[in-house]
Amino acid sequence: MHVLTLTANADAPFMNQQMAALEDRGVSFTTVPVAGEVDADTDRSPADYIRTVPEVIKEAGNGYDLIHAHYGLTAPMALAQLRKPVVLSLWGSDVHGPIAPVSRASAPFCDEVIVMSEEMREVLGRDCTVIPDGVDLELFRPEPQEQAKATVGWDDDESAYNVLFPYSPARGVKNYPRAERVVSVVDNLLERPVRLRTVYGVDHDAVADYMNAADALVLTSDSEGSPNSVKEALACNLPVVAADVGDVRERLAGVNPSHVATSDEDLVRGLIDVLERDERSNGREAASEVSIERTAERMLAVYERVAGTVIETEASSERKRVQGAAGLE
Repeated sequence: MHVLTLTANADAPFMNQQMAALEDRGVSFTTVPVAGEVDADTDRSPADYIRTVPEVIKEAGNGYDLIHAHYGLTAPMALAQLRKPVVLSLWGSDVHGPIAPVSRASAPFCDEVIVMSEEMREVLGRDCTVIPDGVDLELFRPEPQEQAKATVGWDDDESAYNVLFPYSPARGVKNYPRAERVVSVVDNLLERPVRLRTVYGVDHDAVADYMNAADALVLTSDSEGSPNSVKEALACNLPVVAADVGDVRERLAGVNPSHVATSDEDLVRGLIDVLERDERSNGREAASEVSIERTAERMLAVYERVAGTVIETEASSERKRVQGAAGLE
């Protein structure tokens, strides 16, 4: 199966991990990124999307089975061609933020719409498939905390608690000022110092070191789909204190110590409790539910359904064997 990928962020780790897992299952990809140069603090302009449309229309004629548009603003580009079915993956801010109207207007014309959480499906208000982004359990795994602290250079003050905020402060939806307020209050209430560690712009492979070095991860976002940082923290057994957004409550169900909060005061109480317990969580077991292997299999099933093509993998061979034995073929 050949898939044309459209994306506004060709470097998105979770998208590339998903594509790599699907390549292992027999899918090949060509990626067309939206025109223009961006960084962590700069978005593309509408003109960048418009300039990309002719390239998409031309490329779509090159023998693909389907087009997978990642992020709501790429949907009109995918729908501009009339040859191939379209799968649309929504990432979170394209359902909650200012571009939500584009996502809602485009979704009915796509052959399949994928969202990351039940909450996103409810907000979108239409039938769609819920597939959270998967986490690489080989990359994100528990390692000795002291070793990780030395690796990332946090071993200068052994008395301090380290609270990880793994986003650029410039990303407004992540609400860095709220994280600062919460950690400042906790720092004033605890005897041990509490440091807010803001980490971004590092290689994705290095993020696991920061997860293992930290004492807690704090998520203060205004909205989310299925935040990858939470799932990566779970895979490293890093306790999470998070606002009740996206699928956070579902992901943290049964995970201890961790805390889902509905107010700043609740975030403060939750962070104090997690830090004072001073222990790792049991999150890795929960993370296995959203491993990259499981989510890739679910995405492959969507591709096969939309394209009307079944890729001959070990899994599909086993399905055929079972169907044949049951007289269902």
